[in-house]
Amino acid sequence: MQIPYTETARPDTGLFNGKLGIWLFLASEVMLFGALFSTYVLLRVGAPVRPPGYTILNLPLATLNTVVLINSSVTMVMSWASLMMNDFEKYKLYMGFTILLGLVFLVVKSFEYKAKFVHYGVMLHDGTEITGHLEEEVEDHIVILPDAKDGQQPAPMHIERSQIQRLTNFGPWYNTFLAIYFTLTGLHGLHVVCAIIVNSFLWGPGSKMWKSHPKRFTNRVEIAGLYWHFVDLVWIFLFPVLYLL
Repeated sequence: MQIPYTETARPDTGLFNGKLGIWLFLASEVMLFGALFSTYVLLRVGAPVRPPGYTILNLPLATLNTVVLINSSVTMVMSWASLMMNDFEKYKLYMGFTILLGLVFLVVKSFEYKAKFVHYGVMLHDGTEITGHLEEEVEDHIVILPDAKDGQQPAPMHIERSQIQRLTNFGPWYNTFLAIYFTLTGLHGLHVVCAIIVNSFLWGPGSKMWKSHPKRFTNRVEIAGLYWHFVDLVWIFLFPVLYLL
């Protein structure tokens, strides 16, 4: 028995089964990210010191990634529109661009993550905090290149181990802000990976359905597009909340 409403809309909702399912799924995703955003807002408002995110995070790379994801949404729409116009070759082209832009986003994000794990903060026993790149770490002392201030790069500092109260990189364990940053962007990155896997299937082996059930295949691409747009929309919120405020 064939499952009904895989190609045509249901009379009660006006949506075919897959589209109804993705909207219900996205509603649960909104609750997930909404809870995380709300937690971040409460923690940030209650913090005694709230420096802007761009003082810790890489704003240029985040801006580049924003442009990348916005363009990927355009190519995703064009891939679906190409199928609506029965142009399968253009679909393959635009879907390929969408997958490529998603991979570019992940690569850029990996550079940003890597920079955090090689950037260190040193807390001395007298309360002094120094942040910078760890140049050398030996048994009795470390050498750290402090962050540039006012456009000038300070000289490397040799710090004795006996003076150090805390030495750690800028991972999620460094402070609450970075813990939230890695949680939100890591979860978002996982969604990007899942979306790329789905789109890659529809671009590759899954595209065989175009020959046998073109309407059903077009619907699948539309569903994947809704998920992709949601992932992009989450980043549009993450960018100002984490990097600008």
